Amino acid sequence: MTLSYKWLCDYLPEKPAPEKLSQLLTSIGLEVESMQYYEEVKGGLKGLIIGEVISTAKHPNADKLTLTQVNIGQELLLSIVCGAPNVAAGQKVVVAPVGTTIFPMQGQPLTMRVAKIRGEESQGMICAEDEIGLGESHAGILVLDAAAVPGTPASEYFNLYEDIIFEIGLTPNRMDAMSHWGVARDVCAYLNHHQNKELAPLFPAVSSLDKGGKSGPIQVTVENSKACPRYSGISIKGIKVEPSPDWLQKRLKAIGVRPINNIVDITNYIQHETGQPLHAFDASAIEGNQIIVKNLSNNTDFVTLDGNSRKLNQEDLMICNTREGMCIAGVFGGLHSGVKESTESLFIESAFFEGTAIRKTSFRHGLRTDAATRFEKGTDIEATVRVLERAVQLIQEIAGGTVVGSLIDCYPAPQPKKTVVVRWSMLQQLSGKHYPPTAVKKILTSLGFEWSREDAESFTVLVPTHKTDISLQADIVEEVIRIDGLDNIEIPTQIKLSPAIDPDNWKAGLKEKISNQLAGMGFQEIMTNSITNAAYYNNNPGLVTMINSLSADLNCLRPSMLETALEVVAHNLNHRNLNLRLFEFGKNYNRITADLFEELERCCLVITGQKQESSWRQGASAADFFTLKGAVESVLKGLGLTLTEKKLEANSSTSYSYGISWIHNQQSVGSGGELSSKTLEQRGIKQPVFYAELNWNYLAAAAHQQPRTLREIPRFPAVQRDLALIVPQQLTWEQIQTTVQKIRIECLQDIKLFDIFESDKLGVGKKSIAVNFTFQHLERTLTDKEIEEWTNKILTSLEKELGANLRK
Repeated sequence: MTLSYKWLCDYLPEKPAPEKLSQLLTSIGLEVESMQYYEEVKGGLKGLIIGEVISTAKHPNADKLTLTQVNIGQELLLSIVCGAPNVAAGQKVVVAPVGTTIFPMQGQPLTMRVAKIRGEESQGMICAEDEIGLGESHAGILVLDAAAVPGTPASEYFNLYEDIIFEIGLTPNRMDAMSHWGVARDVCAYLNHHQNKELAPLFPAVSSLDKGGKSGPIQVTVENSKACPRYSGISIKGIKVEPSPDWLQKRLKAIGVRPINNIVDITNYIQHETGQPLHAFDASAIEGNQIIVKNLSNNTDFVTLDGNSRKLNQEDLMICNTREGMCIAGVFGGLHSGVKESTESLFIESAFFEGTAIRKTSFRHGLRTDAATRFEKGTDIEATVRVLERAVQLIQEIAGGTVVGSLIDCYPAPQPKKTVVVRWSMLQQLSGKHYPPTAVKKILTSLGFEWSREDAESFTVLVPTHKTDISLQADIVEEVIRIDGLDNIEIPTQIKLSPAIDPDNWKAGLKEKISNQLAGMGFQEIMTNSITNAAYYNNNPGLVTMINSLSADLNCLRPSMLETALEVVAHNLNHRNLNLRLFEFGKNYNRITADLFEELERCCLVITGQKQESSWRQGASAADFFTLKGAVESVLKGLGLTLTEKKLEANSSTSYSYGISWIHNQQSVGSGGELSSKTLEQRGIKQPVFYAELNWNYLAAAAHQQPRTLREIPRFPAVQRDLALIVPQQLTWEQIQTTVQKIRIECLQDIKLFDIFESDKLGVGKKSIAVNFTFQHLERTLTDKEIEEWTNKILTSLEKELGANLRK
């Protein structure tokens, strides 16, 4: 929220210095994120002086330049070369003497220095309005009123507005502080508590509107009183729409609001003053002279103030006339019912709209307006009439006009104030501090609470309607702590806690173990958003879409980690980070039925670019499918799991060119492969990417159930044997591994493929593979006879089952 220091001080009986106010606001929970000096014109016209052109003469060396003598209130006249066509003797002008820095509307700041222009010395510049930030025109120099006095500082002459602007980081529950009035109330409460004073905010006095029921030109009907519990309004005729007075424009500009016209500016001013949004309708646009608060049917067309046509949802609350909708209630106005230059009669709306409905509508149409933000957090239902009276006061002061008829106030079910009982022991327990009852009473009454009852055990308060978030004891305790100062919370010398044992802490331990293993293999961990773009998934029926999405690009929960991982890959490749090894632990989401969803933990690995960069010892080596396969199987080995099967697939899914599935006890624990060119082209990726996604739910559970055994490092040497085999061309390494493992040679510790050779000399449809076998006994040295026996057994099995022959 943006807060003006000068504006806030209008409501404070005592005005703290800006730095002190900044500390005070942060102390009471209104964290000041920035405090900046505001100047209506950049640079504040510092150094610029009002001057008078005494004489002019034609430049001897340039047809379009003029030599001038200018009086700036000093003993000597300044000689200035001027290029403006409208310069003339006797004019009062704005002068930038040597050493002054000007801040033009376009371009960089410029510091004046003595210069020779076509051979003539110039001791400064006579300024146009765009050259000093006062306007857009560059048609000529800025000519001032004849009464201007030479030597007067320009900042004094133009009476520029200066202020200090605070940016407040409000928590979502502090709707009561989304206005200058609300902040003034908190500041007074703080000063009352800490300085033992009786201060109250200086709210402007207003005259009450007639509530006698006189019939006015506009009638109001509220059909949906649940979404609009209170609707107040008043008719005004004879107003004149024109630019707002300077004081109003300057205040709005200081907080970043663009002035439009006096009526719209008043509604914006009051919104930031009181926190209550208003809406002004051109009375001539209210057909049938009736306002109806209701919902329209699905897909009704409505043109909003920005000129866009929108399809309404049946849940969107609308402000309508007898023929059509005029405004999306609490969110955005319509194109045809707003205030125009020709408007002479108004209907001013001050309403209370239910926050949930406003928030849904606001997000549904992508209209995050100031009004919607306030309504969705909760405005003060009892303030609608008081704020309307303030609006009428300002409109009549600035735009003229006369109130027609009585106040309209549709409030069929007045809301009682909430009652909260607070135990003194709870106050001390939650705050960690003993507060005297008198101090608690003073704090709460300063904030608008009504002190109802008090005894030795507890006290009772009635909650003001502007405190929409308060309903519990803890909420009252928070208010007391806040006004006492969050920086005054006492820090105990001892902290008592009850240690808790998480029965599932092994899950975090496994993640940390595998994360460290992958990091040691050169992988870097990424963390992506599980909320992503539904357009990635081509209307997948199992997609979990979001009702109130954050944006059009973040509207579903991902069913796969692939798309978010590719966003990271594409980002890095675009920044010339070409060699990537990435991993992530995250969650996928699927819709099982209309009302049943599942959340699945997954681990993904991504590899692209060079596996090994070029150096003086060796050339570069590109990562490939086997790099990914090796990384995945290292993870499985790190978990203590032995695969029972690996299944190669030419096209494992539409995302892959080819892939592999890893299987453990007949359960698929993951899949991966080289991503297809179509998948990569959709992300603008032009180099091969290898991706695997593992079922972490299953892997973690299986690893946890795996028995842990320790054994001594073998003291006896391992024995290795190499076999060169001629096998059928279509035979896979997986088949060879499986066949050898079926023999169940206890001392066979490892089997590795270290060469593949293909040649016509081997025979048609044949290839040669070289395999290394490692044998080792844990308690003794193996004999040549044993090795020979096992080797023959392996050869016999491979020959019988796979048609393999020993290459000679």
